Amino acid sequence: MKHELVQNNISELLEKFGFSASDVAVHFDETANTLWFAVTSPHTRLLFNRDAEGLIALNHIATKLSEQLIPERENRLRVVIDANGFEKRKIENLRTTAHMMAERARYFKSSVALDPMLAHERRIVHEFLAAMPDLATESDGVGDKRHVVIKYVGIV
Repeated sequence: MKHELVQNNISELLEKFGFSASDVAVHFDETANTLWFAVTSPHTRLLFNRDAEGLIALNHIATKLSEQLIPERENRLRVVIDANGFEKRKIENLRTTAHMMAERARYFKSSVALDPMLAHERRIVHEFLAAMPDLATESDGVGDKRHVVIKYVGIV
């Protein structure tokens, strides 16, 4: 399978960063087509310097490696390297924020703009709110000012 090829390459990448195989647990989520690498190690603290820039960069490298290995866009895996549960907590916080802002958009029957966020964070919000038929989402802004706008469209 293609995800095994990506898994082997990302595992190699993590070893080059100094994480042993015993530090990394791999899980493939078929419903989300996501390959999770849960890294638990005392050395992960180095990834969290300056607002987790190291972890963000490592995830970016893993994503680009996955794109190189599986060039077909429709079959592409989403790769997430999660250091000590940081990414899972961040995703849950994004979903909680998106849910609260969606309720605000419904209550006031208007658009609500979220704070600027990275592309993969915006994607999480878009995917989470896609199942709500009375709301629409779009990204607005340019560069590091790009953010998600949740629009109330009523019941279709």
